[in-house]
Amino acid sequence: MSTLYEITGDYLHLLEMLEEEEENIDPQAFADTLEGIEGEFEIKADGYARVLKELAAEAGKYDAEIQRMTARRDSLNNRSKMLKQHLYEGMKATRKTKFKTDLFSFGIQKNGGLQPMEIVPDMDIPDEYCRKEPDNMKIREALKNGAELPFAVLKERGDHLVIR
Repeated sequence: MSTLYEITGDYLHLLEMLEEEEENIDPQAFADTLEGIEGEFEIKADGYARVLKELAAEAGKYDAEIQRMTARRDSLNNRSKMLKQHLYEGMKATRKTKFKTDLFSFGIQKNGGLQPMEIVPDMDIPDEYCRKEPDNMKIREALKNGAELPFAVLKERGDHLVIR
């Protein structure tokens, strides 16, 4: 049996022959050849669909395993955070904020990085302290309604294969 690439090439070649030599082609021979190519293409498409379903099922197994492992990882991380918080609270309560053991050194210290900040609610912030971002939904709606905007255009939608 031919490959999908070969079948597609045969089909395109047959259509090309039809365009170039329309008067010289026997209609019955053309129809029979076209029917054979289309039948072979459909058989090949069925095979592709089976393989695609099998690959999707296999990927689903990996998705389930990823979810299981992610849940396990999250559980371990949460337990670790809880134990670290208990140790922190115990050290703060006993005022023992720095000490060493045979295996580890313990210490409570100030956080690094940027100093925390809070924006006071219900206060107007001057424009010089704000960023301006485009409203994509508003731009898209204007373009759909026929507006010509020099800074944006609607692009063509892509397409994809559906197998049911």
